Amino acid sequence: MSETAKLPTTGSTPVIPLASAPGEGQTWDRPKWVVYAWGAVELLLVHNPWQISSRLRVATLRAFGAEIESGVIMRPRTRVRFPWKLHIGKDSWIGEGVWFHNQDHIYVGHDVVISQETFLTTGSHAHRRDMALITNPIRIEHGAWVTSRCVVLGGAVIGQSALVQPMTVVRGEVPANAIVGGPKAAFLGNRFESKSE
Repeated sequence: MSETAKLPTTGSTPVIPLASAPGEGQTWDRPKWVVYAWGAVELLLVHNPWQISSRLRVATLRAFGAEIESGVIMRPRTRVRFPWKLHIGKDSWIGEGVWFHNQDHIYVGHDVVISQETFLTTGSHAHRRDMALITNPIRIEHGAWVTSRCVVLGGAVIGQSALVQPMTVVRGEVPANAIVGGPKAAFLGNRFESKSE
């Protein structure tokens, strides 16, 4: 028997029974066959590590309902949970290994850069109640740059032309033109200096 199986499940600290947690499939918004078909197509044409055409990735995502404008560059190993909940403005760049875990909508403006290995997740759980799924959209405004290996949580709004430094965890709102960094997305300065009058 494993050590985990020996842990007590009763006493003064409650344990939420995960077998009865609500939420299975509640964010799909499409029939099962579409979700399963997307999983296979994503593996072959979007998440594929080969240097296949960015245009093919974008066309595949559009075919499954993503709203992606012209000029978007999408690198290999991109993952998209539900393409019908992804919206990307023109001329944006999506780096290698970016994961859109979008159980809710993700809105990306135009001329946005999301760099390598960044993880964007719109879902969480009611951790004190019943572990029910909770979702909130993510919005990244025009011209923002989310650098490599960041985590962007549901409900986050990254302002226009903001810069998020590597390994930052973003929750809540990042002001326009701000540079933020670290586990609490601390304000570090302005990306562009204001022009004096």
